[in-house]
Amino acid sequence: MAKTGRDVIAAVIYIFFCSYLFYPHFETFDRVKYLIPLNCVAGALGGYILSKRWVAGFGGRFFAGAVYGFGPFMLFLAKFHPTAGSFAAIVPWLFFPAVFGPKGKLHWITVPLAVLPFVVIAAFFRLAGEFGLYPVPTQIVLRLDDLLSILAPAAMAGQADVLLGFYHVAIGALVIGLVMLTAARRYGVMAVFVIGVMLSILDSFSGVARIIWLTVPLLCCSVLIGEGIEGIIHCGYSDRRWILASAIVLLSYAIVALLFGAKGTHVFAGLGSGYTRLFIQAAQIYVAGAIATGVIFFLARGKSRLVWLRAAIICSAIAVDIFLGARSIVDGIF
Repeated sequence: MAKTGRDVIAAVIYIFFCSYLFYPHFETFDRVKYLIPLNCVAGALGGYILSKRWVAGFGGRFFAGAVYGFGPFMLFLAKFHPTAGSFAAIVPWLFFPAVFGPKGKLHWITVPLAVLPFVVIAAFFRLAGEFGLYPVPTQIVLRLDDLLSILAPAAMAGQADVLLGFYHVAIGALVIGLVMLTAARRYGVMAVFVIGVMLSILDSFSGVARIIWLTVPLLCCSVLIGEGIEGIIHCGYSDRRWILASAIVLLSYAIVALLFGAKGTHVFAGLGSGYTRLFIQAAQIYVAGAIATGVIFFLARGKSRLVWLRAAIICSAIAVDIFLGARSIVDGIF
């Protein structure tokens, strides 16, 4: 299949999935709110194209875009002004000059180009403030309690001030992506990630909501998830220990989610059994992801390539997770 054809397929799927997510709520939308689904599609396409720099396979690129454009954080921004998501949607596109820019002797130019997204975001927020538009309240900051959303984003959709993380099965792919990042010594990506995290913590830019800076590390992680998916699909016998480590991480998350589910009514000050149910559902999905990853581990251990089967297993697991998780988050927000 031609590369252009794959790009079109990715865009069409993103659009149809976005329609599925937001169609039940369209009747409550005014004209400005239609920016929300547009932001999701634009962010997903940006993440998809950006990941081409590091991710060779279509499946990895597709889900790299999906977990960014339809991830918990992007959907969470719909709670604020619709333009809040627009800032997140343009971030992948702003990195295009640095990622696909000059090579060879002019490679040094990528450094100032990598700073461009940070400058543009700060400038846009300052300009919006001049017109009295504040897409995200500047007093909204990341709290320690918000880190629970990394464990179970759907459970925290209605309670967290900031909704972080990715969908459950994607965490396993992120583990592999981080291993590959470290092995390849991509210090530039690491630096961009750290800068984004630091800006989200420190009040360095007056007028810029600190949580917007989280789009940068979340974008980095989304690309790593795409790379991790390809690593899982193509891993060899010598890499099997990392696949096993990924399954163990997912099982660990499942245990923690079960613990919060068991103590949910106490942890959340008696907010009800609904949260307990959502945490238990999260644990079940983590277990399913661990089983899928475990099957691939045994395929690798047995030196069986079967790339098509590996791709079908891991991509199906992540697709179902996103399909169910994103709908739950959207319904919880709206």
